[in-house]
Amino acid sequence: MNHPQQPREYDAVLGGNSPSLEGAAVLGGIEGVKLRLQNPDAKVRIAALEQALNYGEQGLDLVIAGLKDKSWDIQNAAYLILNSRTETRIKQILQKPNLEGLKLEQIEVVTVVDEFDDEFDDEFDEFIFKSDKVGEFQYEIGEYQFIIHRQPRIARYFMEDLGNGVTLEMAVIPGGTFMMGSPENEEGRSDNESPQHQVTVPSFFMGKYPVTQAQYQAIMGTNPSFFKGSNRPVECVSWNDAVKFCKLLSERTGKTYRLPSEAEWEYACRAGTTTPFHFGETITTHLANYHYDNGNDSYTYGVGNDSYIYGNGIEGITTVVGSFGVTNNFGLYDMHGNVSEWCQDNWHSNYKGAPTDGSAWLNNIISSSDEYLMRGGSWLFGSLTCRSAYRDSNFLDDGNNIGFRVVCSGAVGT
Repeated sequence: MNHPQQPREYDAVLGGNSPSLEGAAVLGGIEGVKLRLQNPDAKVRIAALEQALNYGEQGLDLVIAGLKDKSWDIQNAAYLILNSRTETRIKQILQKPNLEGLKLEQIEVVTVVDEFDDEFDDEFDEFIFKSDKVGEFQYEIGEYQFIIHRQPRIARYFMEDLGNGVTLEMAVIPGGTFMMGSPENEEGRSDNESPQHQVTVPSFFMGKYPVTQAQYQAIMGTNPSFFKGSNRPVECVSWNDAVKFCKLLSERTGKTYRLPSEAEWEYACRAGTTTPFHFGETITTHLANYHYDNGNDSYTYGVGNDSYIYGNGIEGITTVVGSFGVTNNFGLYDMHGNVSEWCQDNWHSNYKGAPTDGSAWLNNIISSSDEYLMRGGSWLFGSLTCRSAYRDSNFLDDGNNIGFRVVCSGAVGT
């Protein structure tokens, strides 16, 4: 009898080095798994990782090696496979930072749709319930019904210790290219979100959450916020004070911290998506903290301009960061709503002449020197302002209702 880890001459499976899933036959066993892990097609490699567990410790070592793969999809698959294991050494590996000093953390990426099978219609209630599909929840809000999917992924973070038990988590944002701005058919768009243009953004780190009051206090020694709470986002911060925070944080840590460029902010918010929100075409107050009283712009976006739909949100106040449990593919929370966030850039009324390399757009002849960009919407404004492409401005010395998120450049091995 052949050893289970040795290939058999009649043991052929799909795989190999062909970029196509068809017509690529290789020997099976552990050697076949190793060969399929060299395939350029991520689906083949993920399938190989799952098969590797059939080959004992040697196969488990292949899955562990997947945590350091260059592809984030492979890292994600390897982490999720290992996270269900109970061996002590696996738990220890997952708890340690990887070679770049980064912590891997399982997250649930949210997507929302407002269409679903008729079989669910009669089961709806006013409250949330879970369907038979894994990670799928359904809501009924007025006459509208939504399915909210939660899919397991991993994100990568490093942590700064700010002292006295206060930490700052920074997410890895891999470099890439995206279309910045909104398409002409996007509901609620403004001309200042055009023309859509392609931007290539180098990799960087970004705050997992907006800067909290505890983090701001640890660096600045003050807390200007109106809605007090150590884990609420700091607000009432001027652009000048946000820049000063970054300067002092850089001095404290020895790294270079700054405000994000507008392009970095939108790229990080979208996280590979092209819809108005990183979770889809629709937003509800189950997903974000925005203003939802009887004002004209407070409807649940994506279901019609005359639909004033309300959910479980908290009216008229900021919320603890991450409290909605809604993250995007990069592991960032609260990118839609809660608090508006400063960017580096001067305000420009459109994207004509904007940089395409992800850098901040500063001191252009048509810019206003004392107006700077804000992104993300807030508890104070309606659903339209929460869109990924929405942009607004304020005077640099006026921080009323505004917070910020920090980025750190360089040293990201993605």
